[in-house]
Amino acid sequence: MKYSVKTRLLGSAALCTLGLGAAATQAADLATIQKNGTLRVAVANEIPYGYMDIDGQAKGAGPDVAKHIANALGIANIDWTVTNFGSLIPGLQADRYDMVAAEMAILPQRCKQIIYSEPNSSYGEGLLVAKGNPKDIHSFESFATSGNKIAIMAGADQLEMLQFMKVPDESMVTISSNSDAISTVATGRADAYAATSLTVGELVSKAQDKVEAAANFQDPVVDGEVVRSWGGFAFAPDSTDLRDAVNQELAKFKKTDAWKQILTGYGFSDEDASQSFERTTAQLCAD
Repeated sequence: MKYSVKTRLLGSAALCTLGLGAAATQAADLATIQKNGTLRVAVANEIPYGYMDIDGQAKGAGPDVAKHIANALGIANIDWTVTNFGSLIPGLQADRYDMVAAEMAILPQRCKQIIYSEPNSSYGEGLLVAKGNPKDIHSFESFATSGNKIAIMAGADQLEMLQFMKVPDESMVTISSNSDAISTVATGRADAYAATSLTVGELVSKAQDKVEAAANFQDPVVDGEVVRSWGGFAFAPDSTDLRDAVNQELAKFKKTDAWKQILTGYGFSDEDASQSFERTTAQLCAD
């Protein structure tokens, strides 16, 4: 099976042109994709969810499972797109790609704009802070009253968690990608960066002399429940036949050791893997 790589970095201009109000276009159906032999898949360049390595190869929990599914569906080639996280949904709506393999959290507000596969993964939250944690930060909730500033990535679901906790808008700093998080925290532009625990761990591995994961982190609680995210593959609203075919193959693959090894190989815990079975997309979209 061959995979071509066509990497497109869509910047702020593209983000504006592909705003959420953009008119959706007709997505290719499964039969057309199979006939053409190419599945167009987008990632947000986030390790370990979906990214391109230095050799231009798609890697991560989403892409590795997507490769298996494409093969099972008889699709010989994947055309990869790399874009900002905030551009993923507008790109689906504009038919720039057929599927997103970024382990995007399944959230009710997103379910109104796109459709999801069943969950492929599950993961918790974390905080990136400056080395030594000089502000002694250990929770999302503390930003509601401390006056400290917390960075979030544009389009990420941490925004809604912080809004629920009544963190003031002026205490939130929006960055365009995870690659900006280290400098944002290390230079003091923000006192912490809110992201999943996996993302935080990956960022620390790149700059252990400048940042660290907040120790004794207190999991955020929303509506009385500890926050946990479930990631899945995303599709344009009219791509139901492709979504259904992906779901069928995903259900089979999740019964194998190979699927679990993909997740644990990228740092997901056994608990993360088992939790992916605990919620359905219908439940997550209705919450």
